[in-house]
Amino acid sequence: MKAIEAEDWPTVGRLLLESAGKLARVGAAFAICPDNTAHQGLDLVRAQSPIPWLHIAEEIAALAAERGYRKVGLLGTRWLMEGPVYPTALSARGIVCEIPEREVRQQISTLIMGELVFGRFATSTREYFLQAIQVFHRSGCEAVILGCTEIPLLIRAEDSVLPILDSTRTLARAALREAAVIAVPK
Repeated sequence: MKAIEAEDWPTVGRLLLESAGKLARVGAAFAICPDNTAHQGLDLVRAQSPIPWLHIAEEIAALAAERGYRKVGLLGTRWLMEGPVYPTALSARGIVCEIPEREVRQQISTLIMGELVFGRFATSTREYFLQAIQVFHRSGCEAVILGCTEIPLLIRAEDSVLPILDSTRTLARAALREAAVIAVPK
């Protein structure tokens, strides 16, 4: 977290690259990182990895494209919402990524880091996130990306006025898909 808070993405990338090296040495065929924000560092070192990475934003972009979405909202930490991870992956599929206004981004990030990561899910926090989703809906978004591991513990599909794209579950499904392909003898 020190590197993320300092926005030292090369250090975050090096840590992920070191992890990939360890995984490769024990026989892993690919790697995943369920931390959306850390992908900003991953993007700097991914080509150097000894094993391939499944990229959380690319998996979400593929799902959004498959569902025909052209504009989606993004919720997550301020580093994620203000960074290039999702805009890059989504724009490669012709999908527009919208983020909340600056004050809302800051408050959402504060709630994530101060409450959700500690397992606190207050009704007022849920309402705040749902209001942000309402703004996305009014601006023409067709879905919302829950770009933080903890947000799906706060917001369920039936709570949201927009369809949700759960980055954690989407990445987990992609990992299962990839593992099944590898496990099939040729």
